[in-house]
Amino acid sequence: MEPQQAIDLGREAMSMALLVSAPVLVVGIGVGLLIGLLQALTQIQDQTLSFVPKILAMLTAFAIGLPWLIQRMVEYSGTLISNIPRVVLGG
Repeated sequence: MEPQQAIDLGREAMSMALLVSAPVLVVGIGVGLLIGLLQALTQIQDQTLSFVPKILAMLTAFAIGLPWLIQRMVEYSGTLISNIPRVVLGG
């Protein structure tokens, strides 16, 4: 395996991880901002007020996006596994 191939595999893995985790993280950030704004406006500083809705929203986003996430991971894994002979044999 050449160094460039290892770099490409690492870059693909990181971009896939970012792509798969992005929807859940974006929902968490959005809900966190809304709850933070609500807490600032009402001056309620309870930690569970921000934690529980954020977790519920992220779990809901994960459940809704699960078919898409699985499809992306299966495609990536299939491509990765099919390229093993090319990478090992250097062809």
